Amino acid sequence: MKLGINALGRIGKLSLWHHVGRKYFSEIVVNTGREIGQGLQDLAASIERDSSYGRLGNYLHGFKGGRVVENLNDADGTMVVNGVPVKVLRESRNPKDIKWKENGVRLVVDTTGVFNDPTADADAPWGAFRGHLSAGAEKVILSAPFKIKEKGLNMPEDAITTVMGINDDDYIASKHSLISAASCTTTCLSYMMKPLLDQIGAENFLSASMVTVHAATGSQKVLDSLAKTGAKDLRKNRSILNNIILTTTGAANALRLVIPEMRDIGFIAESVRIPTSTGSLIVLVLNIQDDLEDPIKRDKLNGIYRDFAASNKYLEYSDEQNVSSDIIGTPFAATIIEGTETHTRTASIRVNLNKIKGCAGSPDTIDVPVTQAVIYGWYDNELGSYTNMLADRTVSIAEQMV
Repeated sequence: MKLGINALGRIGKLSLWHHVGRKYFSEIVVNTGREIGQGLQDLAASIERDSSYGRLGNYLHGFKGGRVVENLNDADGTMVVNGVPVKVLRESRNPKDIKWKENGVRLVVDTTGVFNDPTADADAPWGAFRGHLSAGAEKVILSAPFKIKEKGLNMPEDAITTVMGINDDDYIASKHSLISAASCTTTCLSYMMKPLLDQIGAENFLSASMVTVHAATGSQKVLDSLAKTGAKDLRKNRSILNNIILTTTGAANALRLVIPEMRDIGFIAESVRIPTSTGSLIVLVLNIQDDLEDPIKRDKLNGIYRDFAASNKYLEYSDEQNVSSDIIGTPFAATIIEGTETHTRTASIRVNLNKIKGCAGSPDTIDVPVTQAVIYGWYDNELGSYTNMLADRTVSIAEQMV
């Protein structure tokens, strides 16, 4: 089977890295939609080098390294990368016009970050995610969360959001053609929440909040610039080299699609961007209704994560003292729990029943035992965590295609 990759941004390029190493697909067809530099040689140079992860040859072969991009044919747009034929399409940026069918591509991963509305019509003037189906693809995977722009519209029946190892079994091959692989942050967060929900029970969680301390992304500016017409958030136009920048994350909404139990838990998600190229951290704060005689303590929480990690390759538990660079490139680690920094505190919280609907005539107050827990989870938001897990999701879908 051939794999199509739409765009070679951070996730597209690193997806290519993964798949030329894995060699599950017989050929990879990449759509750039335009010429890159002076020709295919410049594109090859971009593929071979990466400022965060070094050279492709070293990624594939360690200290032996060596060139791995060969047999360039600019006229045909072809090359061989680590023995895998790669064809580059340079004509069309609108998904419906990309020649997937002509090139025998049935499965596409869209990494543009632009086409993310599953309800948009394939013939939308500026292009749409669904356009890949019109161009001949049978399944399309989005390397980002779905975003429905028109209020009131529901998620289409042929679209689903999954995180590998959490709810990938919800995917039905005969039903779903559009698949979102959520985001790097949602992926990390799902592996921080799922083990606890399974062992403690969703009904015992009173509230949850998280902040992701997130590396810079391609949407940010190297130097200060003027905002686009109508832009509301001026901070996105400030230099990421010089600032810690407050921003937003859709992780809370996406998590509810992946773990339905989260819909009944009050949850807030925030994001802070910092001047690093990759390597991010989630700080998760939980309030759990507890028992004063046998309260939840850090050892219990760490034990839950340690046991889950023993049977699931996507979660790692660490008793080491890590910093962000330590987790860059860690393969398939959706989350690395920093066990040394897990903290809990249990106290009796006084609740005023007069402020609770339906409690008239009850005693004025009751004491409720509550444990507050703080848990830290590392993730490589590019290659190590998200791209590798996206690739597993891609292969798992390919295996179910007739």
